[in-house]
Amino acid sequence: MAGDGGDGDAAANGVPSTPPPKRPVECARLDGGAPAEPPPPETFAPTGQTHEDDPARVVVVCSPGLSKTMGALHPVGALWEGPVNLQRTRAQHTDFCARLAAAGAAVHDVRAVLERDARRSVTARLALEDLAADCLRYELHPDAEQIATGAGADAAATRAHRYHVSAEYKALVLEKMDVAQLVEIVLTRPTVTVVPSLRDTGLTAAYAFSPLSNLIFTRDQQITTRKGVVMARLRSQQRAVFEADVLEFCLRKLNLRIIGRIPGPDAFLEGGDFFPAGPDLSFIGVGPRTNMAAVHHMLANDLFGTRRVAVVRDDFERQQERMHLDTVFNIISGDCVLMLRDMMGDDSPTRRLVDEWVRDADDAPYVKGRTDVEFSLYVREAGYNIIPIDGADQLAYGCNALNLGAGRLLSVHQKTARQIARSPYFKGDVEYMPFDAVTAMYGAAHCCSQVVYRSAE
Repeated sequence: MAGDGGDGDAAANGVPSTPPPKRPVECARLDGGAPAEPPPPETFAPTGQTHEDDPARVVVVCSPGLSKTMGALHPVGALWEGPVNLQRTRAQHTDFCARLAAAGAAVHDVRAVLERDARRSVTARLALEDLAADCLRYELHPDAEQIATGAGADAAATRAHRYHVSAEYKALVLEKMDVAQLVEIVLTRPTVTVVPSLRDTGLTAAYAFSPLSNLIFTRDQQITTRKGVVMARLRSQQRAVFEADVLEFCLRKLNLRIIGRIPGPDAFLEGGDFFPAGPDLSFIGVGPRTNMAAVHHMLANDLFGTRRVAVVRDDFERQQERMHLDTVFNIISGDCVLMLRDMMGDDSPTRRLVDEWVRDADDAPYVKGRTDVEFSLYVREAGYNIIPIDGADQLAYGCNALNLGAGRLLSVHQKTARQIARSPYFKGDVEYMPFDAVTAMYGAAHCCSQVVYRSAE
């Protein structure tokens, strides 16, 4: 691991020179049993979603915490739209989770899943320590040796410096921490740089953090198809490192079925670009975040699980405000969708185009069929009525509602909620939910939720 400076001299300090072998996180059983390979399919908890309008049964969220506090120090650098009031963010997110639970969904918070069983089970505790060890970095200052030599440090002091950035010292530190401390390490990813001081304890530490400030948007680290969960590969530098790893750790701890992971270095997938539309059809957006390399990987490995896959191409715009398909489109019932008005029609300069990939049988490869079909035309031909959303309302996250299933919709934009409720195309129930303290971070209800299981039964 980067920054683990131990080189065998630690034995002179009376500590083992070789740390104990580390178990892979992905192979750790966290239910109190012994470490094992991932369980066979029949032992997984129910996982998957066939249609966006099926009732949401299990939802994964991530409540704001210390990592959000760090992100709030510089919102633009954290990929946020603007400054936030974190007290209001927490209150609105808590209300969101309560509404999910009231609709009958089991709500799993990333923080709670990380902590789960770790105070009771040694197995779970060790798995969390291992994850925290991957997130905590120790390093000697680049000039440490010169500083120590110039100050007259002897060989024993130099060995001590190296030991205190070693893997074995880090393991000792983590072993003594409370579970809540370990979780904060996972979510804030600290780097501790030590400099010889030749006073007091002999070292001075400086601290830097790379917090997972966008983990609240649990939509993006994975997608959930008919067959199970596909771990994503995020495009932005701020999110590319470790977000998907943390969510994979949690999903495995919940015993959910993970069927694949997008490989690097050139493939990118983010969950906001995916919508399930029944056993016959999936929608996947390709644009600023998701690319065709990821789509080809999913097609080749049968990760969608549907006969048709509609690839919705953003060829002409590619703007941050419309980074994902779920910012301009949403399936809100079995036969009704929201769509940004400005991109509809062949004459729109920001139109989306659809390539349809089709297979003749479950074991057959996908082949490209229709190409360059204007998106609104394709959606209507698929049997959906469209409620067009004006550009200003889209920017206020009018499209980014969450379908709880069976015609129940959570909207974060009051004007759009009223428009949906008045539309003859929508026969369900719309709830308006204040969410402005969250949308300031470039996401809304759909972004803040990963529905890992939907079922009409």
